[in-house]
Amino acid sequence: MRVSVVGTGYVGLVTGACLAEAGHAVVCVDASPERVAMVNAGQAPFHEPGLPEMLAGVKLTATLDLADAVQNSDLTLIAVGTPFDGSQIDLSYVETVAAQIGGALKDKDGYHVVVVKSTVVPGTTEKVVLPLLEKHSGKQAGADFGVGMNPEFLSEGTAVHDARFPDRVVIGGIDARTLGALAALYSSWQDTPVLMTGVAAAEMMKYVSNAFQATLISFSNEMANLASTIGGVDIVDVERGLHASGLLKDAPVTSFLKAGCGFGGSCFPKDLAALASFGKTQGVPMALTESVLDINRAQPLKLVSLLGNVTGKRVAVLGLAFKPGTDDIRESPAFPVIAALKERGADIVAFDPVARVDTVTMAETLESALDGADAIVLVTSWPQFAEVPTLVANRVPQPLVADGRRFWDPGSFTHYRAIGLS
Repeated sequence: MRVSVVGTGYVGLVTGACLAEAGHAVVCVDASPERVAMVNAGQAPFHEPGLPEMLAGVKLTATLDLADAVQNSDLTLIAVGTPFDGSQIDLSYVETVAAQIGGALKDKDGYHVVVVKSTVVPGTTEKVVLPLLEKHSGKQAGADFGVGMNPEFLSEGTAVHDARFPDRVVIGGIDARTLGALAALYSSWQDTPVLMTGVAAAEMMKYVSNAFQATLISFSNEMANLASTIGGVDIVDVERGLHASGLLKDAPVTSFLKAGCGFGGSCFPKDLAALASFGKTQGVPMALTESVLDINRAQPLKLVSLLGNVTGKRVAVLGLAFKPGTDDIRESPAFPVIAALKERGADIVAFDPVARVDTVTMAETLESALDGADAIVLVTSWPQFAEVPTLVANRVPQPLVADGRRFWDPGSFTHYRAIGLS
């Protein structure tokens, strides 16, 4: 199948490369000449493990010309951003692209399928995208072109693996012809369940999935905060009982039942806030979703509180990316941690193997970050940080360690404190 993908972010580029690997003829569209040039050179414009190797092994092109890409493809995926502005998701990128695709369809012969892959609240595809396509094409959805929704379930840091080996494919369409085109698009994934549903249900599945996973994280953190007040209780031991239960044993979702300093990134915080806001517009209180966000906002300060008085002390903050495997710092708990430490008078130095910022003093190496540190705070569980116990083993005096991810063995340090440990 000939496929055009609008947007070369995490979702668009990883999806496009994976579809090309499956044998489809894929062209990616972006408004950035720099990004287009990088993709055409086989380079990834962001850090994602396995993506450079995938790009090097597939036939994938990129272009600035959206109209040409649409006119020379059978199906178009919309994979542009939908940021949350504090009250609702910003659909300006989606609307602009939908209008441009409609204009391209105006002079195109044959049935073309337009699929929203961006995360949008239920009703957006049929009430916003579809009318724009009809308006700018002068054609009728269902008769002259198809409209569908195909939510993504990719996680930064493991996006390539997630795209290659999805646990499910969800496709929603306005008619059987659209659903058939989407089913053909994913026909190579023969061992993956394909769920066909209505468009609004497909839109909602993305939000429900993220909300469920984020709820498990905040649930774990609330229990961890309670455990830390009870003598002789370690939340890690308590969680083992959940992981071994009949309902959850061997289930991938158990990875979200782990206490820490909170979730971040471009999806969970944004999508839960958007879901809560959307619920209000529907007249439905979203108390649980809002509580999940409230717990998460407070969690970085729980980590800071483990350090006590840090005035005048050098504190090494390990990890700026919101999770290992990515350079994405959006909504990372590292920044509220750093802000709170600065307010308390600490001298901050940070290190991350990939992520970089200009607003914090950055160490070039892990060793230099640890050099002279009175305290060490772990925010991101990068594998490289496993060597920290060895690097500080002979320090005199021993640094105070605050483990925000339950990453290290408590016995590896003389002065160890952690989320969920009393």
